[in-house]
Amino acid sequence: MKARWGWLILPPLLFSTGLLVATQLLFVRISFFRDLRLGRMDDRFQLANYVAFFTDPFYLDSLRLTVEISALVAVLGLVVAYPVAYVLARMPPRWGTTLLALAVASSFITIVIKILGLVIIFGGDGPLNAALIRIGIVARPIGLYGSVGGVVVGLLLYTVSFMLLILFSVIQTIPRSLEQAAEIHGAARWRVFWRVILPLSLPGMVGGGLIVFNMAMGAFTSAALLGGGKVLTLPVVIQQTVLVETKYGMAGTLSAVVLLVVLLINLLSVLLVSRLQAARGA
Repeated sequence: MKARWGWLILPPLLFSTGLLVATQLLFVRISFFRDLRLGRMDDRFQLANYVAFFTDPFYLDSLRLTVEISALVAVLGLVVAYPVAYVLARMPPRWGTTLLALAVASSFITIVIKILGLVIIFGGDGPLNAALIRIGIVARPIGLYGSVGGVVVGLLLYTVSFMLLILFSVIQTIPRSLEQAAEIHGAARWRVFWRVILPLSLPGMVGGGLIVFNMAMGAFTSAALLGGGKVLTLPVVIQQTVLVETKYGMAGTLSAVVLLVVLLINLLSVLLVSRLQAARGA
């Protein structure tokens, strides 16, 4: 009798799905009730919070900024992680997996410690700025605190290890013999990458990019600590709406909008890649 090991996955899958769906349904439900004062909400089902969101430039600018930062982090993550993942995937397995494990182990360090390290390194009298000024590359210290660039660097530090792990696993499945065959037939190295490696690794690039994008869309710590209250992404606005303004209905609306935007962008990205692959195959 064949063992049905798949049944072992069912309980944790149902538990995780239940937690995810229950919390999101709670946000969506309270988003349809208008906020009164002192944390109280109206008992009438209405769309006042959504109307306020889509007619208020402050919320729309916050949504635009969040999407732009998340997209930039995803692109930079691909640029930074892809060469490293390729080199590690083409190393002998012992060295490649060891170096990958060391890189991924850094993701176990809490993001607060990482950000504090960035603040020290990029501080006005920090070692990096001191070296850049001494060399003559910059005339004054580069500041990360309270800037969009600082938030992007913090989010990149938070997500790049996940991108590296995904790209490594995908590139490792591409046979090296395909590259060698293309080079034997006279293809230049850049052409081998463009016509062989890149198309075969495209699903991993899209998957890794979407995972990093989703993580950046919901990231709070980097934007709160490095943004210094000046970079108001939607997670930061949600935190202020709950703790400072005590508008739980509006906070639920903001959370629902983040969820909807993330789902929509993921769906459109998957459909676009499927169309491109179908056109390429045809």
